[in-house]
Amino acid sequence: MALRNFKIYRGDDNHGEMVDYQCEVTEGMVVLDVIHRIQADSANDLAVRWNCKAGKCGSCSMEINGMPKLACMNRMNEYGPDETISIMPLKTFPVLRDLVPEMSWNYEQNQRIKPFTPDKSKKDAKGNYIMMQEDVDRVQEFRKCIECFLCQNVCHVLRDHERKDVFVGPRFMIRLASLEMHPLDIADRIPEIKKEYGSGMCNITRCCTEVCPENINITDNGIIPLKERVVDRYYDPIAMIGRKLFGS
Repeated sequence: MALRNFKIYRGDDNHGEMVDYQCEVTEGMVVLDVIHRIQADSANDLAVRWNCKAGKCGSCSMEINGMPKLACMNRMNEYGPDETISIMPLKTFPVLRDLVPEMSWNYEQNQRIKPFTPDKSKKDAKGNYIMMQEDVDRVQEFRKCIECFLCQNVCHVLRDHERKDVFVGPRFMIRLASLEMHPLDIADRIPEIKKEYGSGMCNITRCCTEVCPENINITDNGIIPLKERVVDRYYDPIAMIGRKLFGS
């Protein structure tokens, strides 16, 4: 057992400050354990969002020493014994209180997306849909997303340039990819991906891929293929001639 120093953000989006705390840290503790112990011993009113404590619900996303992480998966033995640990809420979103960000914007983006629309002609005689395993595997990766929104937090378009008005962010680009690449889906979302969801805003820094706790290859397997589909639709010279000639 060792006494460790922590700085934790206290306040809301209008006013806040980093407050010093000390906590006894025992072997095997994760950052979320520390927060709970500080709540119990020193700050009963400290607000933090969490649920499963198993890295699968995405609730305890925060910035630990400047790095976006899940507090329940970040072990204390990753830090030096004399290192002060700084804990802050996700920077990209407004702060409701202490370590709890206001995430409703993300769910509003989700509601904008045209839902899964299956091709009913691809049913067999028993009424089951037929898909190739290769096609299933391609979109299965995107379904691992736990909506921790760490990718949204590090996206420079949302974080640094504050362009939530033109870009839905990497989490919802991979949701769009999961629908567009689904072998049974027949809905056309390419116009919205270009004009409303802002695929052109991403300049492929791969920062979103780097922080994903589920190791989803957001950029290469999701965003880039969507960009390619937009280019094929709107910037391919043959397609452009076809639209001028046939109006489609």
